[in-house]
Amino acid sequence: MEFPAAEPYRIKTVEHIRRTSREERERILERAKYNLFNVRSEDVYVDLLTDSGTGAMSSEQWAEMMRGDESYAGASSYYKLAEAVREVFGFEHFLPTHQGRAAENVLFSTLVGAEGAGKLVPGNAHFDTTKGHIEARGARAVDCTTEEALAPETEYPFKGNVDLAKLRSVLDAHPGAVPLCLVTVTCNSSGGQPVSMANIRAVSELCRARGLPLFLDAARFAENAYFIKTREAGYADRSVREIAREMFSLVDGCTMSSKKDGLVNIGGLLCFRDEELMRKAMPFNIMYEGFNTYGGMAGRDLGALSVGLREATELPYLEARIGQVARLGNELVRYGVPVLHPFGGHAIFVDALRFLPAVPREEFVAQTLAVETYREGGVRAVEIGAIMADRDPDTRENRFPKLELVRLAVPRRTYTNDHMDYAAAVLGSVYERRERITQGYRITREAPILRHFTVELEPAGN
Repeated sequence: MEFPAAEPYRIKTVEHIRRTSREERERILERAKYNLFNVRSEDVYVDLLTDSGTGAMSSEQWAEMMRGDESYAGASSYYKLAEAVREVFGFEHFLPTHQGRAAENVLFSTLVGAEGAGKLVPGNAHFDTTKGHIEARGARAVDCTTEEALAPETEYPFKGNVDLAKLRSVLDAHPGAVPLCLVTVTCNSSGGQPVSMANIRAVSELCRARGLPLFLDAARFAENAYFIKTREAGYADRSVREIAREMFSLVDGCTMSSKKDGLVNIGGLLCFRDEELMRKAMPFNIMYEGFNTYGGMAGRDLGALSVGLREATELPYLEARIGQVARLGNELVRYGVPVLHPFGGHAIFVDALRFLPAVPREEFVAQTLAVETYREGGVRAVEIGAIMADRDPDTRENRFPKLELVRLAVPRRTYTNDHMDYAAAVLGSVYERRERITQGYRITREAPILRHFTVELEPAGN
């Protein structure tokens, strides 16, 4: 007899959440200058802003936190983490950092340098902080994502793939200008879409033939490995951890925000295959993060991460995790909401251009939809569109990406399926009145880089 799938865990602690009225939310949005990062979490009913550091830790992780010691140098928890990194990733050399963008900072300080004018870092749809670190140094991030990623309704299984022809063209046109290539797994900015093993291998061969370092942004490595297992021929009978080890065997290192597939609330990793390259990075890690055996993290957090890396590669957990995201996607489809297909591993991405065709692009369509979602039912999401794309570093004109998306990022082991159904119903309600939404927002204040975190807006009709 077939039984319905259930989560492979029990709830032992609960956090109360409060539902606000629509009138309250109107005032909250006005105070927040229509930037959802400025909304207090206590004023959010279902928080899908991010899956970064918002998940629930297991009893084993909490127990390990209590065992960890807080030594400045050589804490026992550091050595437990080193063992987990070897076991799960296969890397002998790593530096802990306090989060993923810190690992990026150390890596780019090492390979790009402080003055990166004329340098290029190709990859697949670099995420906001990655692109910010590159552009802040005067270098340029070059998007080489496959064209299939720009077709929201198609079911192409690996929309995170690198277009090898695009990458080869960049390398041919700019010899000596590329300090490294970076592949993000899964690819957040293209809808949480996975990268196939065949594609990672092909990129690796291309980079190695030219003597270029290849790094993974491995924040969601376990979810990518799960999709390889379930979508790529020849991997169905391989374990998630075996697939992950093969992925990492093809690259020279990785950055990782451990707040995703490390299942912790704080932490990051910078891993290397080459010890000498790690030693070049060490001074930057000490300057920016702390000593090399704690990297800005408390010993207890190192211990929790050592457990979380292993738990994140367990198949029952991943089946439940990705299944819950798919449930949200299927519910949205039932309401007619246009979403990116196939569903990603950590989030559902709503196609804002199809959802709100009457809102002018210069009035930030995806941000408008994210604001309306909070206004409707207290569900917080995030814009992956023109505001996040920032301005062109040279012309200072707004960059309008081909896709304007609203990301509904699902925290790990945090919400029930009823919360997913509620969030879908809220979007469905907004969709019913979509034709009446014809006006967006204009920027009143913005930072010169990574503006979406602190941008201030007002309704365009004011």
